[in-house]
Amino acid sequence: MKIVRTQRRAAALGFSLVATLGLAACGGDAGTGSTGDGAIEVSLITKESTNPFFVAMQKGAQAEADKEGVKLTIGAGKEDGDEATQIQLIENAIAAGQKGIIITPNGPGINSALEKAREAGLYVIALDTPPDPADVVDITFATDNFKAGKLIGEWAKGQLGGKPATIALLDAFNDKVVSVDYNRDQGFLTGMGIETNDPKVNGDEAPTGDYDGGTYTIVCNEPTLGAEDGGRTGMENCLTKNPDINVVYTINEPSAVGANNALKAAGITDAIIVSVDGGCDGVKEVTDGVIGATSQQYPLKMAELGVKAIAAYAKDGTKPTTSPGLDFFDTGVTLVTDKPVDGVESITSEEGSKVCWG
Repeated sequence: MKIVRTQRRAAALGFSLVATLGLAACGGDAGTGSTGDGAIEVSLITKESTNPFFVAMQKGAQAEADKEGVKLTIGAGKEDGDEATQIQLIENAIAAGQKGIIITPNGPGINSALEKAREAGLYVIALDTPPDPADVVDITFATDNFKAGKLIGEWAKGQLGGKPATIALLDAFNDKVVSVDYNRDQGFLTGMGIETNDPKVNGDEAPTGDYDGGTYTIVCNEPTLGAEDGGRTGMENCLTKNPDINVVYTINEPSAVGANNALKAAGITDAIIVSVDGGCDGVKEVTDGVIGATSQQYPLKMAELGVKAIAAYAKDGTKPTTSPGLDFFDTGVTLVTDKPVDGVESITSEEGSKVCWG
């Protein structure tokens, strides 16, 4: 099959975003929010601090903070979904009189704290996970998560070639609604050609029907918290419902690794596993054939852009703008696979390894 290669498109996205970020000057006093030595104080609050995605984000933010003369306070939830710790960290930033907050939201439970921060004069930026509603923050720098899911759905559909699809959906949560979770899930189903209902609800589509090319059965929607052990447990639960699963959607690469471990333990070696992240470990899983395809994100750039935007705002009131037609700034996504599908743009794992993170 002929692959439509982007060649260095991923590298271009990864390294030109700062240059292409639209900045629109706005009037008014941006305030100080600085230390006695003139450094701008900002908090970076990630979902948690062990996932390589957030570790890379922290490193990228710190590197940019050093360049911009920003004093960066780094904090994180105890695990993906931990809203209470994030709320406390937001309160700490407000109490310290900081200039801004950069956050990967753990759920809608932090919305009121973010609004309180903005009322106190902090400039608030979300990374990776656009809050719902989007205007809870000043701006979001993120992957188009629906597109990321759609790419892996289109790829999985192409790999099936019309064969019946018995699908496991390994999401992030089953107890809260988070945009990154439903956008990737619903994007995947759309890419497969499966009709969805409420775009902000996982699991309300018809459990059986036709995808674009064949028939499908959705066995389960299981939460993983984006973790390897959650992926394994979720996959095990799905297999108890139907041992014939041959397509596995995963919210991220750690959960994909856990799902693969469960499949191997059950003696299943030919299931199609797709995911989203594009970290160096995940790209290697593509090389090794564990993950069939993954949508690569660029967390370092998200973090760098967030720090740069707050620094600019603190200095002269300049505010960043969203991408055309979107309510966030799109930091790009590229499909990584070594089994290309006609009509689906992708790069190889070798190419993906040159722009991966972690």
